[in-house]
This record gives sequence, C-alpha cells and structure tokens, in this order.
Amino acid sequence: MTEEPIFKTIFGKDWDNLPSVMHKHYANCSYCNDVTTVEGTLDVMCAGPIKFLAPLFWFMRGIPPHNEKDVPVTVNFKSDKGSKSFHFNRTFHFRNRKVYSFNSRMTQVKGNEVVEVMQSGFGWRMNYVWEDGRVRLKHKGYIISLFGRFIPLPLTFLMGEGNAEEVAIDDNTFDMLVTITHPLWGKIYEYKGRFKVKKSA
Repeated sequence: MTEEPIFKTIFGKDWDNLPSVMHKHYANCSYCNDVTTVEGTLDVMCAGPIKFLAPLFWFMRGIPPHNEKDVPVTVNFKSDKGSKSFHFNRTFHFRNRKVYSFNSRMTQVKGNEVVEVMQSGFGWRMNYVWEDGRVRLKHKGYIISLFGRFIPLPLTFLMGEGNAEEVAIDDNTFDMLVTITHPLWGKIYEYKGRFKVKKSA
C-alpha cells in the first residue's frame, strides 16, 4: 500500500486547500526514506531569558540563541522508515560561529495536534491549522519525551508561548516566522525569512 503524505491527515479536509508550495514542503510520506530540502535565509533574534540562558540552549542543541540577520539556512525534512515521524534537520551558517545543526522530530498526537521533540527530549505541543491563507502552528504547551510518552511541563509562564506561521509566495517559495512571546518580557525570540523548495519528496 502506498503511504499518503504525513501531513495530509494532520491538515485533514484543509489539505486540498493548501497552495502548491505547501504540498511540496509537506510531501514526505511515512515509513519511507523521503527527503525534502529547502534553502533560504533567516533573521534571528533573541532577548530576555533566552539570551540569559544562551549557554544552556547551545548545549541542548535547541533553537540558536543568537542575534544575526541574513543567516543562510538549509533544512532537510526527512521521513522515518520505522514510523510516521517527520524530522527537521536545520543547518545554520552563522558568520562568526561554527556551522550549527538544530534537529527535531515531529509526531502527530491526534487530529491536527503535533508534538515537536528536540534532541534533548524537550518538546513543544501545537495545533497545525490552515487559517487566513497561511499555515499556523499554535502553541499548546511544553513536554518532555520519556520512554515514548509525552509528559506535559507547565513552563509556558517561564519560557513563553511559541507560535509559527508559513505563507506561500509562489509555487516554490514560502515565508516563515517563528516567535516566542513571554508574558512579562514580550517577544523574546524570533526567526523569520524566506525559503525555496530545492527538492520535494
């Protein structure tokens, strides 16, 4: 049986409404060796608690706690031959730092609810929705992955709320934005930029 794209069941009835570039972006099927590659540049900003805890973020191989514009980034989206997981392998080419890899794994929990788990086991729960002509990732809290289970962590007040969106520009290009907003500090993290699909699964 031929597997369907992993994200077809996540977007549900909205899958057919997605623009062509999003179908290419999310083309990977489960239980196979599909790879999709996008390339672009990001403006990266961190402040507040994330800047203060930068050594911990670097050590945990999470979001890069750095301030720099026009950072070349390559992202390989990889399927997992043994599961329905969707892997993000991001490579940041900062000007005055070593090449930095930020990798994570996305897993559908149910419906449009997805968990993204970092290499450290720390993760982010979200809903994937197609809304107002864009893909939106809406914060549902943080988790830790232990022994195959996702354990909720009440850290939103401490770490802030993470949200993201992607907007189609043309059939091969999309803009993306990731933000973390703290209830006291305001926006403490952001990366935003434009990507082009170079290879679709």
